[in-house]
Amino acid sequence: MFRVSAIIPGAGEGSRFGEKKQFKILNGEPLWAHTLKPFIISDFIDEIVFVVEDSLVSNIKKSDLFKQFVKKKEIKVAKGGIRRKDSVLNGIHASNNMSDIVCIHDVARPFIKKSLINKTIEACKNYDGAILAIPSVDTVKNVENEIINSTLNRSQSWMAQTPQTFHKEKLLEAFNKNNSNDDVTDESTLMELSGFSIKIINGDDKNFKITKKIDWELAKIIVKEYEL
Repeated sequence: MFRVSAIIPGAGEGSRFGEKKQFKILNGEPLWAHTLKPFIISDFIDEIVFVVEDSLVSNIKKSDLFKQFVKKKEIKVAKGGIRRKDSVLNGIHASNNMSDIVCIHDVARPFIKKSLINKTIEACKNYDGAILAIPSVDTVKNVENEIINSTLNRSQSWMAQTPQTFHKEKLLEAFNKNNSNDDVTDESTLMELSGFSIKIINGDDKNFKITKKIDWELAKIIVKEYEL
């Protein structure tokens, strides 16, 4: 079986949310702690690389929660970069040299299930990578300068989630080829641009990304009944 490193980028400023949500307390614990737990209990994950801004690396390592977590799983804390993809790349470089697979997950998606993490890893037996996604329930418009260019076929449109899991060396190759492309918003796009085959796996509506204040209110409801 593969050796897998989970990369959790958490160095964002939270500009759309209005604060650094990854450190905001949800049901008694910071958001990042909720997000790490499913990866800690997954037998498929060998190590976790939590990527935060440089000034917070020491604080995370000294926290009581981190000290509890490292008793259960090997966890590294790496410093983030200017852009999200810089942080992801830093996390990959900080991962164990023996890792075959990297499993990248947004820190702002705290309700990921262990079973879905494992499915993306298992899919890498037959594909260059795999991501979670859910079918679009809305009609999707392609827009430029507030004018509609085209309407996408909803039956073929999926909303990408994380984790996004890939063969490590292939993802590094994709980074080398396409890292200067600022239009890239996720690692799957890098892989697609490089011609790799990426499997879609049905995700979960609860695996949403906390981006706006209303998402936080929903998270406060879900966390009370959530099971890993």
